[in-house]
Amino acid sequence: MIRTQPDHSRAPACSSSDQPHASDLSGILPAPANALRRWIAQVRAGLRLGALVVWVPLSVGFEACLLPVPGTAKIRWTRVIWGVLCKILGLRIRVIGQRAGTVGGPAARKRGERPVIYIANHMSWLDVPILGTLLPSVFVAKGDIEKWPVMGLISKIGRTIFVSRQRNTTGRERDEMISRMNGGDNLVLFPEGTSSDGSRVLPFMSAFFAIAKAPKLRAKDAVELNTPDDSSMTPLIQPISLVYDQLDGLPLCRFRRPVFSWYGDMDLGPHVWQLLQWRHGRATVVLHEPLDPDLFPSRKALAQATWKAVAEGAATLRQHNPPRVLPGRFDPATLPAAFLPAHVRKTKAVLDRLASFFASIRR
Repeated sequence: MIRTQPDHSRAPACSSSDQPHASDLSGILPAPANALRRWIAQVRAGLRLGALVVWVPLSVGFEACLLPVPGTAKIRWTRVIWGVLCKILGLRIRVIGQRAGTVGGPAARKRGERPVIYIANHMSWLDVPILGTLLPSVFVAKGDIEKWPVMGLISKIGRTIFVSRQRNTTGRERDEMISRMNGGDNLVLFPEGTSSDGSRVLPFMSAFFAIAKAPKLRAKDAVELNTPDDSSMTPLIQPISLVYDQLDGLPLCRFRRPVFSWYGDMDLGPHVWQLLQWRHGRATVVLHEPLDPDLFPSRKALAQATWKAVAEGAATLRQHNPPRVLPGRFDPATLPAAFLPAHVRKTKAVLDRLASFFASIRR
């Protein structure tokens, strides 16, 4: 059994207050210095909030213009949106491991490249910009977000897939996700079903893995997409462990986790304002080796194996131990070329060029 409870004995000691101006130095510095630090923090938050007000409408508006454009331009621009947003929020990202899959797009599916479903733990709304910066994909979110005044519109323009988790809509939502993957998109799922406080990874709901063990692509869809083989459309599953481990350059302890974690009935506005006052934070993302759903007897077994990799990786990061990439289960021949080792990619490129050369001579 993976230990996912917080390790209080190893957590760094820190103040129970989660305000940037109420750090351990507040009892040492004189009152004027503390007042100045509070003022600087509020000015910093105000400037960042102004940058958000300018960047989000402009970037999302340009994204809306790219929606009818064929190809992968909208996928690439979405990553730019999230990357700049992380810079404004003062978030630094450390990546361990290698991402499975490429940017995707219809051309990739026609080449027979399998889609990828990225499975991550969920602690905060910050998970979306962080993973959106690293992964060329679209998010699967609960249907309630679609009705939010501003975030609902932004999510729609960002091509988010909304699910209601009702039995009468399960089949339609699953078909939509399968269609999006066959059309060139990769997906990001949070199988916990809700955000947590970051002290552990909640059990994964096996229903989220139905699309990974779904029926094969229908024959007429395969003809329309000109895919070489419908079996190649079975997605790969890549487990991802995400932990916020530094705040202003210091290791994050359990008392400061609410600076990043957003869960329960916490209000979004005060949470954003508090985060903006800190200079910077860091999130560590561990990209584990992918899993092939075809090698698992059921979706429950696949969900358990994915949860084990995510939970173990997150527990290691919470204890501030060196992160490591956990091995996966897959057939190397079915992996996207971008995930193959460097020497294998070079050899494959040489062989492909030779094959093209002899094919041109034959013609």
